[in-house]
Amino acid sequence: MNKTVELEMVINHPAGLHMRPAALFVQTAAKYKADIQICNATRASSFQNAKSTIAVMMLRVTCGDRIRVQANGPDANEAITALRQLVENDFAV
Repeated sequence: MNKTVELEMVINHPAGLHMRPAALFVQTAAKYKADIQICNATRASSFQNAKSTIAVMMLRVTCGDRIRVQANGPDANEAITALRQLVENDFAV
């Protein structure tokens, strides 16, 4: 049985999760089989599909906002780790 893994992080990129950072976030999430959801915890938004660029951009995450990411699936831990590293490295790939 799969366990849901959750992580909360602050987005420090000047553009927030807009355009390039959002695309990199989605590309990273899409590498995994896990169901990955994201919400803007700062704005108390509902969870959205983290593998959809439109859904991620609609969260209107700006610099300094907190996001919450949930992953559920066979590679949930790996997905959360990769997304955390992406955010911590300020979206530098």
